[in-house]
Amino acid sequence: FILGETCSALLLFISIMTMFMSGVVAIFEYDLKKIIALSTLSQLGMMMFSISLGLYELALFHLLTHALFKALLFLCAGILIHGAGNTQDIRSFGGLSLNFPLVTVCMNLANLSLCGVPFLAGFYSKDLIVELACQYSWGIFVLLMMFICLSLTVLYSVRLTYLSFVGPYGGGTSISVCESDYSLVGPVVILSFTSLVSGPILSWLNFPAPVLIFLPVFLKWGALFFVGVSLLVMLSLQGLTYSYKWGAVSKFSGLMWFLPWLTGQGFSMKTLKNA
Repeated sequence: FILGETCSALLLFISIMTMFMSGVVAIFEYDLKKIIALSTLSQLGMMMFSISLGLYELALFHLLTHALFKALLFLCAGILIHGAGNTQDIRSFGGLSLNFPLVTVCMNLANLSLCGVPFLAGFYSKDLIVELACQYSWGIFVLLMMFICLSLTVLYSVRLTYLSFVGPYGGGTSISVCESDYSLVGPVVILSFTSLVSGPILSWLNFPAPVLIFLPVFLKWGALFFVGVSLLVMLSLQGLTYSYKWGAVSKFSGLMWFLPWLTGQGFSMKTLKNA
């Protein structure tokens, strides 16, 4: 029993730090595919967080819903990269909603589902994990870190939407002919539909009995409060990301907190030099 509690606590710490690290790194990242990959890492941390609390069925439920809207997000990103002259730098996008209206709607739908907006696919799994996690007595630190990680998801998702579709034109080339190719937009439309209806359908299949959760008011409003704060932080970071004092933080985040070098690159560089 003690060993199980220790493994659960260790998994809880690793999953929380994984969500936090991937969220912070995604804020300072400009590669479109890397941002989406980091969001996948964050959601994997959410699944491990659910497993550490003993919520195995919820982890599987979040895995299924996340697979649908994340596949939609990657397909939309591929269309944008193909239509923007094979560039992945979101700073060269800007105003793509005019050239890619359908992809803009579908990608924003996937982003909103990723953020856990009510009645989309991601809401049914993420909200249930968060509310059940609030009932565990792990302490205020775990709850605070969980809400911060949720707000980081909103922050980098809104930042991606702003720089890609709403912000000023970045100077890159873009062609809108991609949306006339049904082999590209067909799967996107189908996955957009699944991002709308898969949440309640999978919820009814996995949990036939309704669940009633009672929480204090401040915990109910906690997620909304942190989401609002993250939006304000995103607006302030837009003008600070290029400044000098954020350069070291941006470089540190761009190197993934030196984890690739510590885990594999440092060893592989030495072995390849000796080869």
